[in-house]
Amino acid sequence: MPNESLSLPPYVSLDRFVIPLGGKYPVFFLGLLIYSFCVFCNVTLVAVIVLRRNLHKPVYFILLSLPLNDLMGITAMLPKVLSGIVAETNRIPYPLCVLQAFLLHLYGGGILFILAAMSFDRYVAICMPLRYSSLMTPRAVACVITLVWTLDFVLITLLFALQTRLTRCRSVIANVFCDNPSLLKLMCGDASVNNVVGLFNTAVMQAVSVTVQAFSYVKILIACVVTGRTDAKKKAVNTCVGQLVILIVFEIVGTFTILSHRFPNVPRDLQKIMGVLIFLISPLLNPLVYGLYTTEIRNTLLRVLKNRVFV
Repeated sequence: MPNESLSLPPYVSLDRFVIPLGGKYPVFFLGLLIYSFCVFCNVTLVAVIVLRRNLHKPVYFILLSLPLNDLMGITAMLPKVLSGIVAETNRIPYPLCVLQAFLLHLYGGGILFILAAMSFDRYVAICMPLRYSSLMTPRAVACVITLVWTLDFVLITLLFALQTRLTRCRSVIANVFCDNPSLLKLMCGDASVNNVVGLFNTAVMQAVSVTVQAFSYVKILIACVVTGRTDAKKKAVNTCVGQLVILIVFEIVGTFTILSHRFPNVPRDLQKIMGVLIFLISPLLNPLVYGLYTTEIRNTLLRVLKNRVFV
């Protein structure tokens, strides 16, 4: 086995989508259009929040992490997948494959933790409006954002650090991008500890995210029913419905993809498509939900565009 390991090439070969010859360039340009649209929308959302002082509020500082996380996820995944569609070979240096997998898992955990932090902020704003300013201080917001990224980084780093104890003895990944389950299939030796830690990380992320959001939304619902205030109900609906839709869709696709690695009978093409969707749903929907559906951001963006047009 050591000799086989030493003879391995310094790259790994990724799988590709099976696309008819006449369809690969239309699919490539469609994917490029989607990627450009996602980057443009998320960069615009970041720029508006950073540059406009009226948006320098706790809710938007927490929201800022979401487009940044989306940009990381879609950039780590989609360009490589698109290049594999048109290229004759789909190879990637092994260290870059590990980096891609690390960033993609960081992205997945980031979505769950950021949505949890945003739901908690909405809980404080709607259920304790008079105490909102004293509770969600700049220091508190900085602590929340730091906790989100630190917890995410520590869990994912632990997951990938365990790979160093294993020896790579294969070079073909049966997926269109690199992720932790695919990397483990390249290794020889007992990977049971890695699998247990992977499931533990997933359980922790899900437990923290779902618990915080369930608590926040139940409290918001109770507050709206008890007070009977139309403005409170409208604020809750406008703030939470879009976020819940994104979370539910992400959970369905993510859960299917995670479980599909443990059931060999799942069609490989379906597994690949669902895996790619994980990194497209949030970057596509978040700028629309929070950029167009959030009144303050939408009005600020419209004022900026109006000033640019009529200057």
